[in-house]
Amino acid sequence: MDEKEEVYTADDRLIVALDVDSFDKMKELVDELGDLVSYYKVGMELYYSAGSETIHYLKEHGKKVFLDLKLHDIPNTVGHSVASVTRLGVNLITVHAGGGRAMMQAAARYAKITADELGVERPKILAVTVLTSFDDQGWQEVGGHLPIQDHVLELAQLAKDSGVDGVVASPREASSIRKMAGNDFLIVTPGIRPSFAQTDDQKRIATPSEAFKDGSSMLVIGRPITQAIDPCAAARLILKEIKENA
Repeated sequence: MDEKEEVYTADDRLIVALDVDSFDKMKELVDELGDLVSYYKVGMELYYSAGSETIHYLKEHGKKVFLDLKLHDIPNTVGHSVASVTRLGVNLITVHAGGGRAMMQAAARYAKITADELGVERPKILAVTVLTSFDDQGWQEVGGHLPIQDHVLELAQLAKDSGVDGVVASPREASSIRKMAGNDFLIVTPGIRPSFAQTDDQKRIATPSEAFKDGSSMLVIGRPITQAIDPCAAARLILKEIKENA
């Protein structure tokens, strides 16, 4: 395999965040990136504006889907919500770890029950720990008494004990979570900014190579690709860094 082919091959460890507000914008971006990207994140902005049509389009084009709605409610409501989106064929679903043990257990249970009923692969459940937009000052303003890293580790331990598949956490916490949870626990990391990109509003960030070295399983990258002058060129640079350093 020559160097060009290796660099340009899609990698499931790269999840591109579709932080756009319409189906047409999503379609344009996915079509442009083509075979460079195999995994996409659909978040609140896109899902609330375009709905499940986004999921259907991505699945029809052979993509994997990380549905990032950060579910947070009573266990029964979250469980039935997970069942609903499991029927769409998504691969990853987020809930808030702050919802507690019973809520996370309900999410995991309903994902399995629904997938078994349909005869499909069960979506993996990820617990969101502390959003990467928080720095120490912002964390204290919302009543965070423990240091962010300590609180994230506590939530990650609770998530593991509750039977979910992994967590969403910043690169700064990935190493301590990996040591606590072992190799089979997923750590999906937003706040990734390659060397050529601006930090934007993210506080706890790292480059792709740093994140993988610290224990991240998968990286979520949005604006450095989606708002680049040439999204394909940006994706290639990131894929190159992933393959050279992971």
